[in-house]
Amino acid sequence: MKFNKWTLGLAAVGAVSMASAVRADDAPKMSALNTALSNTTISGYVSTSVNWLVNHTDDGDSVGEKIPLQAGKADGFNLDVVKLVIAKPEDQTEWASGYEVDLLFGPDAAGYNNSVSSNTGSQNGQSEVAIQQAFVTLRTPVGSGIDWKIGVWNTVIGYESFDAGSNPNYTRSWGWAVEPTEHTGILASYNITSALAVSAGVANTLEAGINVRNTYNNTGETTSSWDKTFLGSATYTAPSTWGWASGSAFYAGMVYGFAGGQEGAGGSQGGNQQNYYLGTTLNSPWSKLTFGGSFDYVQNLGGTTAIAGGGVHLNDYVFGLYSTYKATDKLSFNTRGEYWEVDGQSGSSYKGGDAGIELSEDLEYDLWANVQSRIEVRYDKATSSVIPGESVLPTGALVSEAATLGIYANIIYKF
Repeated sequence: MKFNKWTLGLAAVGAVSMASAVRADDAPKMSALNTALSNTTISGYVSTSVNWLVNHTDDGDSVGEKIPLQAGKADGFNLDVVKLVIAKPEDQTEWASGYEVDLLFGPDAAGYNNSVSSNTGSQNGQSEVAIQQAFVTLRTPVGSGIDWKIGVWNTVIGYESFDAGSNPNYTRSWGWAVEPTEHTGILASYNITSALAVSAGVANTLEAGINVRNTYNNTGETTSSWDKTFLGSATYTAPSTWGWASGSAFYAGMVYGFAGGQEGAGGSQGGNQQNYYLGTTLNSPWSKLTFGGSFDYVQNLGGTTAIAGGGVHLNDYVFGLYSTYKATDKLSFNTRGEYWEVDGQSGSSYKGGDAGIELSEDLEYDLWANVQSRIEVRYDKATSSVIPGESVLPTGALVSEAATLGIYANIIYKF
């Protein structure tokens, strides 16, 4: 008996059994399978890098070694991550449906889903395989159509994303470092007008981790079976009547929910964290030049005490400015500057804070087809410190080396 190549492929990975394929009516089976898979797409990328910290300590206690997704990568060649995306987008019908699965492999996947761990092929006991997103999409024909995501999906706030190739700079910002990354729940998106889009959702937690629950009390048991995380966002895209500014976009969003704190650990909101975000991308009268801006405010970082002294929680303020100059189709220059401030708070009493700056400049020249290649120079400095000899970073990490200069190269192949 002959089998369709899709049937053989699915049988090889255990999606269907050969016994069921033999028993099924061949023609209808092939027709149904082809219909289900005809619009499925496979894409992804392989990201590699070189990291050279010009000045840093030997004990891993410098700002440069705490930069998001750069731990363990100093002074060497690195595989960052491999990403595989399998998706079927919604079509234009009223009751459309679809799905997306984003899989991560490699060091950057370690710890992405804190609900997944392994002692095999792992980094610090964390698996180097993770699910970034896995959700079903559904459309309901209400007004212009409500689109739903059900499952695990990326957070709704932030100027940058996990995917380095989608960002203007290779290294991630401190703003990205203090934002949530993913949620397990349900998200609804709706276009009020062609220019204004909104989204709202309910999730298990603010912290990452598939199917993670609120475990605020000291016993580790769920405090409430319905103590959830709430989030929402709005995007306004400038219409063509704005002239050279048309296409510019303005974003606002918030996320409030459980972030991993425990009862009695000093958190002021029952283990909850609040993230507020404002952002914009602005076109200019010169089409080759665009600008961007972001502001992140985080209240009660981690939902608990983040520094010594008990009863103190951290609030973050991170301001970011971006510019991109696209000299040619292949050559562009991307600049980012950040100012951050970390304040310690005990009730209504201010306990002092630290501050710092970050400057990054990327030169991108895409010579090869499907390849994104760039070089980045980044400078980080903690400009003030409450604790003598130590600085508190936006993530709550303590470092003794307050300033670092790093040089990075990043090569990404997209397929």
